[in-house]
Amino acid sequence: MVNQSLVALANSVLGTGKATARGNYAYHCPLCHHHKPKLEINMSENAKGENAWHCWVCDKKGKKLYQLFRAVEVSPDVMAELKAIVKYVGPDNKVQVEEKIALPKEFKTFENLKQVDVEGRQALAYLKNRGLTIDDILKYNIGYCATGRYAKMVIIPSYDANGQLNYFTGRSFEKDPYVKYRNPSVSRDIIPFELFINWDIPLILCEGPFDALSIKRNVIPLLGKNIQSKLMKKIVISNVEKIYIALDRDAQKQALTFCEQLMNEGKEVYLVDMQDKDPSEMGFENFTRLIQDTYPLTFSGLLEKKLFL
Repeated sequence: MVNQSLVALANSVLGTGKATARGNYAYHCPLCHHHKPKLEINMSENAKGENAWHCWVCDKKGKKLYQLFRAVEVSPDVMAELKAIVKYVGPDNKVQVEEKIALPKEFKTFENLKQVDVEGRQALAYLKNRGLTIDDILKYNIGYCATGRYAKMVIIPSYDANGQLNYFTGRSFEKDPYVKYRNPSVSRDIIPFELFINWDIPLILCEGPFDALSIKRNVIPLLGKNIQSKLMKKIVISNVEKIYIALDRDAQKQALTFCEQLMNEGKEVYLVDMQDKDPSEMGFENFTRLIQDTYPLTFSGLLEKKLFL
């Protein structure tokens, strides 16, 4: 439940906020002074006395309003009023530790096809069957593992804008695998495939890495059905004007939520009707024709789609 007393106090400090969704209120950020209200505060206090806040532009964030109020140097009276409204649990002194990620030590590439072993030939056949070419495989540095935790799996790495590994996906190339996918135990709050993204031209969002590899052009896989915070922030502040959202039909509710968020940010959004197929099933040419026949979503069209969910 939204804490209206907390809303009133925040409004007195930050100016009148706008209710958005799930108990959040949007304000103009006093830390970066962006011209749009990009600072969001959750006014529904949880059991730990936390009201998470986050600015989508400067990326300043915290779990408690004490942190934000201290940063803007509110008066002792305001701080005392805050302590009277929410549960005071003291300052958050936790230090965030950057997660390290590396490709499996058993990782092998396809750079020298003459030296590929039996498992490598099986992995290569699997990738070609998924519609990938040798150029695709080398471009994305796709490899495989014959042994270890990722044995008999192809490995699809993801690299950030600086070419640093930020994630990878393991997918079994066996016919009837016991485990189909295996991923590293690190956060997915990254921008997948960012190394290959041009933020000045239309962007396509899809679900999995194989979907992205099939689409080929300026595409980001969500590694699931949700847009993580770092990616959403990057899209919002980027020069991208047109965004195509190509999620499976079982994710239409999430897709419409993303459409609305991005349309509210002034983006031109296209909701691609996947026709019960995913991009990797369609192939590059069929998917390209599909998005060429997709028209921008309007707010009235968005409402209509919500009503028919």
